[in-house]
Amino acid sequence: MADSRMPTDKVSPASDPRRYWRINLRVLSVLLIIWFTTSILLSVVWAEALNQFKLAGFPVGFWMSQQGAILIFVLLILVYAIFMGQLDKKFHADDSDQ
Repeated sequence: MADSRMPTDKVSPASDPRRYWRINLRVLSVLLIIWFTTSILLSVVWAEALNQFKLAGFPVGFWMSQQGAILIFVLLILVYAIFMGQLDKKFHADDSDQ
């Protein structure tokens, strides 16, 4: 006779929505801190200080404002999508079985 109980490593979001959202908000907070650091601090506030260094022949502050921030934004979206896919599977919140 097969055991119809849910595996212990998977939790339903309906049974523990606070845990699901706590993890989600923690991930969002970390990613938003990285976004703020990249877009405001590195690209604006510390741009002059970073310009004394060169990256591919360009001042780093200029490069972060023009290229680096965009690349990091795309990477953050990718990281969030991958992580949330894993979190949804863990909490059975994905709709892949429908």
